[in-house]
Amino acid sequence: MTSQSNLPTIQRSPAVAEVAIAVRDLHVCYPDSPPVLRGLELNIHEGERVAAIGPNGAGKTTLFLSLCGVIRPDRGDIQLFGQPVEVGAFRPELGLVFQNPSDQLFCATVWDDVAFGAQNMGLSDSEVERRVVRALEVTGMMELAQRPPHHLSGGQKRMVAIAGIIAMQPRVVIYDEPSANLDLRARRRLIDFLQQSEETMVISSHDLELLIEVCDRVVLIDQGHVVADGLPREIMGDRALMEAHGLEKPHSLIPHQNEHHP
Repeated sequence: MTSQSNLPTIQRSPAVAEVAIAVRDLHVCYPDSPPVLRGLELNIHEGERVAAIGPNGAGKTTLFLSLCGVIRPDRGDIQLFGQPVEVGAFRPELGLVFQNPSDQLFCATVWDDVAFGAQNMGLSDSEVERRVVRALEVTGMMELAQRPPHHLSGGQKRMVAIAGIIAMQPRVVIYDEPSANLDLRARRRLIDFLQQSEETMVISSHDLELLIEVCDRVVLIDQGHVVADGLPREIMGDRALMEAHGLEKPHSLIPHQNEHHP
């Protein structure tokens, strides 16, 4: 286990990018349960694509909900672009894509679902339309604009949920298990989309191969704090580290020898 004081970290000049998310000494404890987050510390710079990995119960989803102001920490400080995150306050700079896209889709048509967030930002009708068109185009969902969301496949629902967040033009997007329950074609389309996205991203997923393709940094969270922080291939390629925290080294990072067949 890598101690927090000796974490491998990505070195960067403070002038390179603004700090998008700053988390200090974050503690969260649910009633009648052990603490979930225990002094978690994390900086994410604008433009980074950060993978958050760890075993079930490590505190990843609790961290995400804290970043969005859904959960009130017992102790600690969270800042989004230099401003404190307040519980219940709407911060359009940050969007969360839920693990289950059906939790985000509730309108009569795809168009209405994608427009919902932008409309609630008080934008003009023309600006909402412009944003919805762009979001549907970049996610490849324009031809489904008038379809009821409950008639869509799992992969289509995922992309529509993402489109609804993109229409709000957040600077940071958090993805909670974005490839869950997707078939291979839908998963590949999602990866291609994420690789082309310009927003700062934080992605939690057990699909480690997706994270290798998309992310430039990984933070390993266990027992409520960050235990390793660095380049994806270095952190996830460390078998001992991964297994110590209930994970496996990704298959693509395991050297394979070609057997000779006469």
